[in-house]
Amino acid sequence: MSPPDTSSPTCALCNGTVPEYRLTGGDDAVFCCTGCQNVQRVLGGEQADGGEQDTTHGAMSDSGADEIQREGDVSESLTESRVFLQIEGMHCATCEAFLESIAEDCTGVTDVAASYVTETIRVEYDPRAISVDELCDALSPLGYTATRRDGGRDGPTTAVGRSRQQDETGGRDIDEVLGFRYAAGVIFGTFMLLPYAVLLYPAQLSSFFGDGTLDMYASASGIGGGDGLLILPLFLVLTGVVLVFTGLPLLQGAYVSLKMRQPNTDLLVALTVVSAYVYSTVAFLLGRIDVFYDLTIVVAASVVAAIFYESLSKQRAMERLTDLTISRVTTARRYDMDGATTTVDVSDLEPGDQILVREGERIPVDGTLAEGECTVDEAVVTGESLPVQKRAGDDLVGGAVVTNGAAVLVVSDGASSSIDRLITSVWNLQSGDHGVQRQADRLASVVIPVVVIGGILAGGWSLVMGAGVPLAVLTTLSVLLVGCPWALGLATPLSVATSIEEAVTRGIVVFDETVFERLRNVDVVAFDKTGTITTGQMDVLEADAPADLLRLVAEVEQRASHPAANAIATAFARQQDGKTARTDGGVEEASGERAERVTGFTSHVTGVEGVVADTRVLVGNLDLFVEQEWVVSDEIETRATEARDVGQLPVIVGRDGRAEGVIVVGDNLREGWDDTVTQLSDRGIDIVILTGDDKSATTFLDGHPAVDHVFAGVPPAGKTATIRQLQSRGQVAMVGDGTNDAPALATADLGISLGSGTALASDAADISIVDDDLSAVETTFDLAYAARRRLKQNNQLALLYNGITIPLAVAGLLNPVFAMAAVVGSGGLIAVNSFRDLIDE
Repeated sequence: MSPPDTSSPTCALCNGTVPEYRLTGGDDAVFCCTGCQNVQRVLGGEQADGGEQDTTHGAMSDSGADEIQREGDVSESLTESRVFLQIEGMHCATCEAFLESIAEDCTGVTDVAASYVTETIRVEYDPRAISVDELCDALSPLGYTATRRDGGRDGPTTAVGRSRQQDETGGRDIDEVLGFRYAAGVIFGTFMLLPYAVLLYPAQLSSFFGDGTLDMYASASGIGGGDGLLILPLFLVLTGVVLVFTGLPLLQGAYVSLKMRQPNTDLLVALTVVSAYVYSTVAFLLGRIDVFYDLTIVVAASVVAAIFYESLSKQRAMERLTDLTISRVTTARRYDMDGATTTVDVSDLEPGDQILVREGERIPVDGTLAEGECTVDEAVVTGESLPVQKRAGDDLVGGAVVTNGAAVLVVSDGASSSIDRLITSVWNLQSGDHGVQRQADRLASVVIPVVVIGGILAGGWSLVMGAGVPLAVLTTLSVLLVGCPWALGLATPLSVATSIEEAVTRGIVVFDETVFERLRNVDVVAFDKTGTITTGQMDVLEADAPADLLRLVAEVEQRASHPAANAIATAFARQQDGKTARTDGGVEEASGERAERVTGFTSHVTGVEGVVADTRVLVGNLDLFVEQEWVVSDEIETRATEARDVGQLPVIVGRDGRAEGVIVVGDNLREGWDDTVTQLSDRGIDIVILTGDDKSATTFLDGHPAVDHVFAGVPPAGKTATIRQLQSRGQVAMVGDGTNDAPALATADLGISLGSGTALASDAADISIVDDDLSAVETTFDLAYAARRRLKQNNQLALLYNGITIPLAVAGLLNPVFAMAAVVGSGGLIAVNSFRDLIDE
């Protein structure tokens, strides 16, 4: 018989550490909790490739999400060989491929993954061969700017944090430069187009009609010769300045697309404006007046303006988010040899150090409770809505809050925090989340080769027919000029910008232009329960106790720091000025009664007690009353058990040795949750509920006709693994609000965070709903479908330019004035259509 396996087993679903009591699931699979076991039982057999589940590494092994569960060596290895860089200017899938190719060519780089969705690139490298500064320099070509995402000093920053940091450090310089280029293009363009229209348009029309009507005007203007030699060179030079300066982002994008052999709309626009400029220059040298300098100016300026407007829209969307703080601690109170505490940086902590965490403070790193008892709120990490009791020897999670008592913590190996590992997990997932190539880019990859080949064939045919080289060049350029649907480069950013703006006005912040496209393909929506389906805040739901006792209980609870205590004090406290608090936040006269002073206050792990008006008051759970040997009736005990069974928190209250009632505290359901899940279900979308709470907290969801699955007791890593399991059914959207939801939000095909959530959740999500309005999830789907209609309409309008110019060119009737009219008509209709209300269409 082979010896027993003494290695630490890992959860078959989430790679979490399995406790001594193993939860088996068949085939030697073990699980860390009943939540993971249930998820695997229900979903484990449904793999996208039809194969069997890999129970050795879990569903997350290929994503980096298992970083959550690794030990302290993760932090060390990440510091030595992995860096996350923020790349300003990365705006499409072509940029991803280009920057990845640059990084791969750097000495010492072993792996790289870029995502324009989050403007992040993850680089695995050998620090002995290349430094982070050298990586930043290498990844800052052609207008891109690479900086450390963690700031190189202050640690990870969130989406909001990055925005503020960029404001302070010049990170918005790119937007400012883009705006300056646009302004310069408008100024120079306006300066040039006025005399251009006055001088050139009459001459070009006169040449077209050939009836001599405008010959006198053309001669007087000096276009046809003589002084015209001074006017056209001026247009040539100034148009060149506008093309190179204002149009540089287009030329940069075109260069990158050629280098990567991935044609995009930047190349479409660049071909049009460059062809128009070169054609005009050749025509000028041949003494002709059919020049298209105006087209170069207007197209370059309008497209760059649309790109600039899109950038501003995204920036304004980011600024709509509230400045939420992330649950991360940078310092700790460490006990010295003499027993005194010294404040040190978390990075200076070593395994075995003892640190003090006071009541109300956040635990900086993972460890174990050295002595005594305390109560902690782990919701930010685990999603569990109710505080958890801890005793000596129990594990404490970095990021949790000590709500009752103080904690002396022994630092675990690696001195890492679950919050830090959550952040790293999110960044790993984000940097590997490649963006979706735009529909217009896909169209460009088909159109550009056809147009270029057509131009070359047309020029070659001209040579065969006896035309000279100059005329053959003009023929080739004219085909490029009229055949490239440049307006697609205007339609896409303008559609994106106005869709983002309209979403923001409805309290829906969209960070990425591909969000709407992905949202339309969603098959499953997974909701976190605590803070999403529910409000995530403790409130008094029911109180069955004498009114005078409730007032005494409120006086005692004002001394406690437990979330339930705050809810009870808010509902029943009588203030010292003779006014009593109402549940709506106001006050009313207290009929002459005044608050009593609390004496002999004592805080227990499971409740509090004190003396008010010579009356001994005890508030807490059933165990506390049993421990204190107070009398509890069967009726009160039954009511407390019933409340606990449905996921609520029963608080027994009593005085002078006897329990007299129960206050039920719980997490209220969010308004409109039922309608939201029902409407989504009516769209044919499967609804799944995930929660870190135990099964009793999800009773109200059992049997709901719109809910397909409810998974309770699922840890953060388990939520991420569940999302991956659900992805075997199709595209998955995740709706959550907390830091513990962030990896799942980032793993999902689409993440949606509520405004009450943490900044890390917002950072991980593709969509943030600012106003805690769950019904906005359904509105977001409406916007997605409306945005598709708008983009389709704009793409059709973009082809109007070609629909006008191509027939004219084929008939030999193409004239610069007519071409300019087509530019204005097509661009104007796109702008008008873009600024219409989306949902009201």
